[in-house]
Amino acid sequence: MAKVLMKGNEAIAEAAIAAGCRYFFGYPITPQNQIPEYFSRRMPQVDGVYLQAESEIAAINMVYGASGAGGRVMTSSSSPGISLKQEGISYIAGARLPCVIANIMRGGPGLGGIQPSQSDYYQATRGGGNGDYRTIVLAPSTVQEAADLTYEAFDLADQFRMPVMLLGDGFLGQMMEPVELPAARELSSLPKKEWAAVGWADKSRPRASINSLHLDPVKLELHNLDLAEVYKTLPARAAHENTEDAEIVLTAYGVTARVARVAMALAREQGIKVGLVRPLTLYPFPDSEYQALASGGVCKHILVTEMSLGQMIDDVRLALNGALPVSFYGRVGGMVPTADALLDEIKKIKESL
Repeated sequence: MAKVLMKGNEAIAEAAIAAGCRYFFGYPITPQNQIPEYFSRRMPQVDGVYLQAESEIAAINMVYGASGAGGRVMTSSSSPGISLKQEGISYIAGARLPCVIANIMRGGPGLGGIQPSQSDYYQATRGGGNGDYRTIVLAPSTVQEAADLTYEAFDLADQFRMPVMLLGDGFLGQMMEPVELPAARELSSLPKKEWAAVGWADKSRPRASINSLHLDPVKLELHNLDLAEVYKTLPARAAHENTEDAEIVLTAYGVTARVARVAMALAREQGIKVGLVRPLTLYPFPDSEYQALASGGVCKHILVTEMSLGQMIDDVRLALNGALPVSFYGRVGGMVPTADALLDEIKKIKESL
């Protein structure tokens, strides 16, 4: 298939349609507005449903309803909009419903600004709403990955019956790159959802029950334990570059990983052996990638870089459990780390080894 030039936001929407998404409910907020705008044009062309809800809260509850009826459904927003959706996301997770949520992050806290950020990491990977629940969190760093991971997200959501979040940022959403879009799925090939509430014509099966309310504490505890068992089976993934001989390993996700890759190349030109680990799943976090670095005996230091005050660094430290020193360099509020600044940090670490 030929490549086309698309914005990240547009590629996310088209990949969702290719994956069989036929329901989208959202509300406008910068910098993700091209996602609902694109869906508003394309959904009528594929006999899908697009609806701009009256609020983010309304949108996520519409997602609950469409998913409960068995549809492949998506919503998107940016940072404070995702905050407003958290109650609904908790309900969806509690009811064990699949859906895909795109967060094209902006600076915060509060309304913050419209520039790119990665300061929603805690919110995405720790649940965000009430209760002991999680969402699968995918972290693309290119427009191509944004399309590929969106496409995959719908299958993961159906497989594990849970929300999947695509965590991007304003840069990824707005930048344009050539992308090869995935082939469109035949709707008849999508997995059957025997649990969906689609009527009770077939009396041989029990009535569908879509619910997150469990007033019996014994039953609620068992429900939470069942969810926890599902979360243990989720696949974790990361990409790594030049880690075989690297004394210093950079780790970053999303657009920041692209900056880290340039810094790595600059460092290697100066004879400093630097590698890169890039998590593709932020939840579950790819602990084994970091544990392998620690046990390999070559890596001596991990440098984490994020567009935040330091959030993913907590998961890196937990994965390593003190086996390697970990340091941090980040920018916040819509500012982006530069390759030159990262190179300066790399040189400081090299001098201390």
